[in-house]
Amino acid sequence: MAIDRQGTGLTIIRVALGVFFLFEGIGKLGWLFDSSILAGRLNGWLADAAAGSTSRWYLEHVAIPGTAIFARLVPIGELATGLALIAGFWTSITAFLAFLMVLNIHVASGALFQYAFLTNGYGLPVLGSTLGLAMGGVRLPLSLRR
Repeated sequence: MAIDRQGTGLTIIRVALGVFFLFEGIGKLGWLFDSSILAGRLNGWLADAAAGSTSRWYLEHVAIPGTAIFARLVPIGELATGLALIAGFWTSITAFLAFLMVLNIHVASGALFQYAFLTNGYGLPVLGSTLGLAMGGVRLPLSLRR
C-alpha cells in the first residue's frame, strides 16, 4: 500500500493551521464580551495608516463601523475554522473562508502592503497555506468529511 505523500503533507498543514486558528480564537474570546479591545486595535491601525491608503479607507468605512459585529465574528470564526480544519470538515471551503478572514485582518492592519509582511509568520505563510488548502484540500487522509 502506497502512502499518499501529497495528501499526508496537506493533512499536516490542515491540522497545524487548525491548531493555530483554534488558539488565535481562544486568545480573542474576550472580544465577545468587550468589543473595545478590538476597537482599540483598529484605532491604533487607523492612527498608523497613511492618508488615502487602502487600509485607512477600509478601517474608516468597513472595520471601525462594524466593530461590534467583527468583535463577535472573528473569535467565533477562528474557533470554528480551527475545529473544522483539525477535524477535516469541509476543508476547502473552511480554508477559503480562513484565507478571506486573514486577508481582511492584514488589509485592516496595513501589513499586507509592507515589506515586513513577507517575513511575518502570520502573513504570507498563513495566507499561502490557507489558499493552498482551499485549492487542494479535498479528500485528505484523516478527514471527517472527504
